[in-house]
Amino acid sequence: MSTVQETIEVEVPLHTAYNQWTQFEEFPRFMEGVEQITQLDERHNHWKVKVGGVTREFDTEIVDQLPDERVAWRTVDGEVRQRGVVTFQSLDARRTRVRLAMDFEPEGIAERAGEVLGMVDRRVKGDLERFKSFIEARGVEDGGWRGRITPG
Repeated sequence: MSTVQETIEVEVPLHTAYNQWTQFEEFPRFMEGVEQITQLDERHNHWKVKVGGVTREFDTEIVDQLPDERVAWRTVDGEVRQRGVVTFQSLDARRTRVRLAMDFEPEGIAERAGEVLGMVDRRVKGDLERFKSFIEARGVEDGGWRGRITPG
């Protein structure tokens, strides 16, 4: 498995950043290569992504979700193997630190080469920068799920 970690500060309150992140079906608006996410239930999402010109589909399960603090997931079915966590830290009343850490298994020659060349790190960094632009331009979240999902 390979690991990527990126952090960004966004100019919105903690609850705004967290609430927006829980709107998984909105991810294609700021995540490169994510074509569609369908939320199946509180824990499960179906993803359709394009990586290196190849379309892949997979399902994820939220394994730990604590409002205003973290969302952790893992893949449970499909062509992609990954797990990760995004955490949120209030810096003050109007700024939030968002940190994403993800372990993934590159598939095929193109993905392995991309991982070696740092393309995954750049993509995740770009996704966080686009999230920053997206949420700061709006100033408010367009929804939020504040339920608790406990590990196990």
